[in-house]
Amino acid sequence: MANVNFFARLGNLWSGFVSLWIADVEKEHPEIAYENAINGMVTKYTRLKSATAAIIRRRDEIDGRVNTERKALDQVTRELETALATNQDDLALVLLQKKSAIEADLNGLVGEAEQAKSDADDAKNALLAVQGEIGKLKDERDRMLAKMQSAQARIQIQSQLEGLSVEADVQALDRVREHIKTTIAEANLGKELRDTDLDVRLDKLRQQTGTVTARAQLDELKRQRAQAAAGKQM
Repeated sequence: MANVNFFARLGNLWSGFVSLWIADVEKEHPEIAYENAINGMVTKYTRLKSATAAIIRRRDEIDGRVNTERKALDQVTRELETALATNQDDLALVLLQKKSAIEADLNGLVGEAEQAKSDADDAKNALLAVQGEIGKLKDERDRMLAKMQSAQARIQIQSQLEGLSVEADVQALDRVREHIKTTIAEANLGKELRDTDLDVRLDKLRQQTGTVTARAQLDELKRQRAQAAAGKQM
């Protein structure tokens, strides 16, 4: 008994794993789930169609029997009238009994025919309903799969956009900017060092001294020329 319970639980566990695996597969491939559902509906439709055909065949058979019994009733009625008209009472008695039996059978068949017609109508309505559900399911499959493909394309594009990160390029550009700034700073530093160098300052001083001396000599020449011009006028 314990072994039976163990194997039963093991079977249930395995069935659970298989169900979960199938569910995961259907999530990844919804077209499979829709196809399975549609195939299941088609199988149901096929079985229902066969059952409906059997119900309709029974209805037609009962209708045929009703027509046969009505014809028989008409025939017996005419024969009974003929027997009564010709005073053949013995035949009339037999025909009257036969007519009563046919009427009883006909009443029963009429009830069966009505029920068979109702059953056939219900079966046809059910068949049309399943057919409509199959059509709706196919439309839903096409619509949902189109939405799924669109969503997957959007996700793929978003992933590609996220993968095209410019952070590394920006960091590289920042390093280039820092290098340029450092180079400019080094160049400025060299100029500043040269400006503060003693030899450079002395050279500048000599240049300034030469300029001052030349200016003084120019002023002296102008003064002498002015004096000479004034002496001539006197």
